[in-house]
Amino acid sequence: MIRNNQRKFNVLHVILDAAVIAAAYLLAWYLVIRLGNAAGTGTLPPDVYFSALYIIVPGYLLLYSFLGLYVPKRTQSRRTELANITKANIIGLMIITFILFAGRNFTNVGPYFRNFSTRMIVAFFGINIFLETGFRNAIRLILKRARASGYNQKNILLVGYSLAAEGFIDRCIQNPDWGYKIFGILSDSKHCGDVYRNVKVIGSIDGLADCLANNDFDEIAVTLPLDKYELLKPVVGICEKSGVHTKFVPDYQRILPTIPYTEDLEGLPVINIRHVPLTEPLNALIKRIADIIGSSLLLVFFSPLMLFTMVAIKVTSPGPIFYSQERVGLHNRIFRMYKFRSMYVQPPEDEASKWTVKNDPRVTKVGRFIRKLNIDEMPQFYNILKGDMSLVGPRPERPQFVEKFKEEIPRYMIKHQVRPGLTGWAQVNGYRGDTSIEKRIEYDLYYIENWTAGLDIKILFETAFKGFKNAY
Repeated sequence: MIRNNQRKFNVLHVILDAAVIAAAYLLAWYLVIRLGNAAGTGTLPPDVYFSALYIIVPGYLLLYSFLGLYVPKRTQSRRTELANITKANIIGLMIITFILFAGRNFTNVGPYFRNFSTRMIVAFFGINIFLETGFRNAIRLILKRARASGYNQKNILLVGYSLAAEGFIDRCIQNPDWGYKIFGILSDSKHCGDVYRNVKVIGSIDGLADCLANNDFDEIAVTLPLDKYELLKPVVGICEKSGVHTKFVPDYQRILPTIPYTEDLEGLPVINIRHVPLTEPLNALIKRIADIIGSSLLLVFFSPLMLFTMVAIKVTSPGPIFYSQERVGLHNRIFRMYKFRSMYVQPPEDEASKWTVKNDPRVTKVGRFIRKLNIDEMPQFYNILKGDMSLVGPRPERPQFVEKFKEEIPRYMIKHQVRPGLTGWAQVNGYRGDTSIEKRIEYDLYYIENWTAGLDIKILFETAFKGFKNAY
């Protein structure tokens, strides 16, 4: 069973981690003490340095455990794992440094602490992060290949048919390396034998106890629809009585954010409906400073290209060089967004009511070229400098479309809780122009609820090296 395998794997993981920590420490000693002949460290014999391993190895293993580095790798991303490895090593470095300085005051052992090489400890810090990260990535690669080949599979039963169940199945199929094998679904709203992506409904929820008694599952995922939540308590009771690990996949992903922001009121959990990191003053300040610096540099860097574009537009097509249009921005405020004109001059009523589509006859020859390379968007660097927009964020829309979409698409107006962007998570994933508004909002909301400076950098890099998808 996977449960037993996971326990055995964790024991092996701890043993291998201990070996990696010891190897990193010994390598640091060899490079700094043996080869480097660090000043002030020659008076300590090797056995003094090696004796410290009796404290360092178990101490680091405890830090790894406290920081969640022994949870199944199915549930922890590489980025999170690297962050936790780095945190553990920073804390370890601080503790070792404190002990070395505090120990100098003791009469008997003071000389050992005073002559202990801090350079070696700093080297150990860097080497250990490097070796531990490489080791864990190697484990991930081995497990990924094993699961994709059908080994180390987790046998799972879904209880309840809902959008949450479909989403769980979709993601398991998209990521075979997770090793989830879905046995079937118990549902009261679907007929026995109904199929979703090769996963069958095998019975009703009333048969849960018998199903658990007659089968051997590694996990149960409770995926009840919202209108069946009165069954949650008895279902969880049956699952826990069976002793099988149970997880709850809520069917309110269209209501609550991907990572809910929770509060603890004297033991009462409170889930905030919407948590927007950019409403926090420090995050907003960091992003605004990055926008000012970034837009200023981009205006200077691209000024020759922008000047050439201005001349090309003026020479090849009658009308103004720039085109401005009202858009809805932060807190539903109206602003004028600037672009290089890429279409023939047209009546205002046509301009206001039509989307740009593929092979649009209104687009000029120069316009088609600059739209393909996104050069037409460059005047928005000025919008960013002014504070109307940001380098990264949901793309702003025209007021008449905002009025239309806010009645048709749930949560549409949430996008106006942050500044609109020159580029965004939806755009680098292909949702731009005449594409699904629903999917675009889905990606915009993910960005809004999961904003980090790192995500902004990732989007900017993808925009720079890949450009917008579906640009025409």
